[in-house]
Amino acid sequence: MRFSKHLPFFRDVLLFSVSAFGGPQGQLGMMIKSFVEKTPYISLKDLVNINAFCQLMPGATITQTVSLIGYRQGGVWVAIITLLIWSTPAVLLMSALSFVLSSNNPSILQHLRFVQPMALGFLAFASIKTYAMIDTKQKWFIVFVSAFVTYALFKTPWVFPIVLLCGGLMGSIGKPAASLQRAIASRLRFFPILLLAIRFLLAGFLSEAARKESWKNRTPFNVFENMYRFGSIVFGGADVLIPVMYNQYVVRPETERIKRTNKDVISIDRNAFLSASGVVRAIPGPAFSISAFIGGMAMRDRGWGYQMLGCFLAATGIFLPTFLLVIFFYPFWENIQQYGRVQNTMAGVSAAVVGIMTASIIYLFKDTVISFVDKPILDTILFFAVFCSTFFLLYYTRISAPLIALGCLLLGFI
Repeated sequence: MRFSKHLPFFRDVLLFSVSAFGGPQGQLGMMIKSFVEKTPYISLKDLVNINAFCQLMPGATITQTVSLIGYRQGGVWVAIITLLIWSTPAVLLMSALSFVLSSNNPSILQHLRFVQPMALGFLAFASIKTYAMIDTKQKWFIVFVSAFVTYALFKTPWVFPIVLLCGGLMGSIGKPAASLQRAIASRLRFFPILLLAIRFLLAGFLSEAARKESWKNRTPFNVFENMYRFGSIVFGGADVLIPVMYNQYVVRPETERIKRTNKDVISIDRNAFLSASGVVRAIPGPAFSISAFIGGMAMRDRGWGYQMLGCFLAATGIFLPTFLLVIFFYPFWENIQQYGRVQNTMAGVSAAVVGIMTASIIYLFKDTVISFVDKPILDTILFFAVFCSTFFLLYYTRISAPLIALGCLLLGFI
């Protein structure tokens, strides 16, 4: 394959990766500018269809969309290079943040103190906006049940995939949506899917074996398995991923059962995590790059070499299944989406995602409010002021998300 003919495309992907602020919504608009209007690598109709397909898959939606544009340009290898170009700048920035926060310099977190309420403001905004897609009583019921169960069982690691599965099952009940009458033109190739499943199970087996047998160097296995699992099962993008990670690395390690049975569990400081979840929204590129920060913080006590390894393993673990899923399933998307029962099921999954986001923002907000009990009243007022300002600026104005994030970062230095 001649890669030289794809160099202009790779250049445009690089320019997009270092300028794509604003989260999935803003990035999709910039993608239209870069890949449809400026240089027509893809038609607007095809781009919208690809993005819709990616929204139905677990993983990072914009990352999958960019990768599939590369796939359409020149197959799997071009898609792989596209993924690397798109994700690398953000991964490097979040990896660097893990080193900065590992220095245990209290002034660093002090400068980032307004990033935490800003991150909660972004999550609240995303949660409210998703209610626009809830247009039936059945979906509202799924949202309510999903939110209740997620909040009640937030400290259990299996609650998110179970809620999504149940949401899909509840959505499939009833009269199916109208199906398009067209024969399936291609068959699903089961070997790639089997390979994906084997990798998933192998990563889980090695991670659990490392924990039970107390392997000396087990943390790298745990980091990779955690991220591979997140990339394989998390629907809803970063707005769902961040609460899931918060549960895994902040809430769960503090439970009595984990303290008693797994003393070496990966644990991230709450303030550091919330700061990172805010910073990741202030930089261009995929928000899933927060995985590199988690990997670095998980191995920060073992020297800079291991910390770099943690950043690499975490980023690889979360982006690998995200990429493989869409590459395997994309050829069958146009056929699968015709069936009404499938449409109903995915609508149920989407409603469950809304419920998860609602419960997550309530839980995170409650957790944060409790942490302010012993702090000065001025800090509490400033926290709520930044949280409310972030939400109202996002909801009622056209000020871009990067500018809001940059403003909150600068406030910390005043």
